[in-house]
Amino acid sequence: MSLVTLLPFIVLIGAMFLMTRSAKKKQQQAADMRDQMQPGSGIRTIGGMYATVKEVNDDTVLLDAGPGVDLLFAKNAIATVLSDDEYNRIVHGVEHDLKSDADLVPDDASSLTGADESADTDTDGASDDKPIDLGKKDAAEDPAESAEDPAESAEEPADAAEAKAEDEPKKTDGDSEAK
Repeated sequence: MSLVTLLPFIVLIGAMFLMTRSAKKKQQQAADMRDQMQPGSGIRTIGGMYATVKEVNDDTVLLDAGPGVDLLFAKNAIATVLSDDEYNRIVHGVEHDLKSDADLVPDDASSLTGADESADTDTDGASDDKPIDLGKKDAAEDPAESAEDPAESAEEPADAAEAKAEDEPKKTDGDSEAK
C-alpha cells in the first residue's frame, strides 16, 4: 500500500482521537464538579429542577426541593452546581449585588441631562415655556395653517381623495384579462 491510500485512514483515526479526547475531558470536568458538591449547595438537575443538596453519597444525592420534599437523584442527573448568588437569584429572586448599587442609578433622568437649575431661570428670555411638539400633523388638524388660506385647504381634501382613488387598483371580474 502506498502513503496516498493510507492518508485518509490516518486523518480519520486522528479526528476520532481528538473527538474522544475532548469528550473525555468534558466528562472528567462534570465528574469533578459533582464530586465537589457539598450539603447546602444549590444545584440544577438535567431536568431543569432547582434544589439544595441535603446529603451526598457515592452514587446518589439527596435533594431538598422544598419544605418537606426530599428527593433522591443519581449523581449523573446533576447538571450544574450553582454559586450561592446565582441560586438565590434564580430560585428566590434575590438580587444580592444590585441592591448595593441602587444609589448609582437615579429614579428619573433629570440628573442625567446635565442641565443646571440656573439654566432654567435665566432672564434673557431665550427659552419659552411652550412645549415643542415633534409629531406629524395633517393639514386638516393644524388650525394655524388651515386658517391662512381657506380656499386652498378646501381643495386639498378633494385632491387627496382623487389621488387615493387613482392609486387604488381597479376591480375587475377576473375574466377580462385571462382571455
